[in-house]
Amino acid sequence: MLKKIFTILPFILLLSCQSNAQKTNSVTKIQKTATEWKNVLSPTEYYVLRESGTERAFTGKYNKFYKDGTYHCKGCNTPLFKSKHKFDSRTGWPSFDTAIKGNIGYDSDKNLGYTRTEIHCKVCNGHLGHVFNDGPKKTTGKRYCVNSVSLNFYPKKNN
Repeated sequence: MLKKIFTILPFILLLSCQSNAQKTNSVTKIQKTATEWKNVLSPTEYYVLRESGTERAFTGKYNKFYKDGTYHCKGCNTPLFKSKHKFDSRTGWPSFDTAIKGNIGYDSDKNLGYTRTEIHCKVCNGHLGHVFNDGPKKTTGKRYCVNSVSLNFYPKKNN
């Protein structure tokens, strides 16, 4: 009996080590050199996505754009936001109250002398904008403030 327990015990220990912390969704990261990014992005896209720049308010093509579809990362085409979560924040940038789960990363940004939460694409690490806690109270209370130049829009296909 004792021999059976010692035979089975390593397998039980091995299975018990398979915790949820080890079962993370692996995302294939895209890494390119600055030159490679400059070859596929316009100067403005490069400035925003790779150098954490910001386009001027009220100049982006998706600020007052409300078609049905999905917004993807301009750098790697990862889906980031659905149009049903877009709202007019009157800030001059496209705003969403919800991001597509697992595709947005968060960092602290202290460049203006106070802390903001920067958002970036989890796949290519492209800078998208910032997220604030002043969004619609009826939904998430979040406002993902995104640079239009960091996005591509794909309209919903009618079936």
